[in-house]
Amino acid sequence: MARSLRKPPFVNPYLLSELATDRPINLWARNSFILPKFVHKVFRIHNGKGFKRMKITEQMVGSKFGEYAPTRQANIYKKKQKKK
Repeated sequence: MARSLRKPPFVNPYLLSELATDRPINLWARNSFILPKFVHKVFRIHNGKGFKRMKITEQMVGSKFGEYAPTRQANIYKKKQKKK
């Protein structure tokens, strides 16, 4: 079901309470929107295995945190060596 346009963007209340600290904020709520208040703050976004450190810039405002910490690795195939 799509999110209604009349609803405000979702932000975890934990994020708003942690803004006053200077240390990086650990974040599990990947579905939270990035607000202008978060610019120049450092977040550690959980990707399912560990945390990825991310500094928020002005271009990221309006998107979600989960977009910047991929949960899956790209499949990279090795090139076969030719036999001589």
